[in-house]
Amino acid sequence: MSEKISYTEAFEELQLIVSEIEQGEISVDDLSDKVKRAALLIKICKTKLSTTEEDVSKILKELESEE
Repeated sequence: MSEKISYTEAFEELQLIVSEIEQGEISVDDLSDKVKRAALLIKICKTKLSTTEEDVSKILKELESEE
């Protein structure tokens, strides 16, 4: 994934896309592009959550070993 976007930015854009789809604001011609973009944003969010979870686990283990 080469795109540099924060979790918050990705999540907000994803919410916007979902809202547009729900409100029927997207033409059939644009729907495929929006769904592809949404899939990319979901992947970005999942990767960032996974990385954060790993980092937090590592920090917690380090703290436990120091006790």
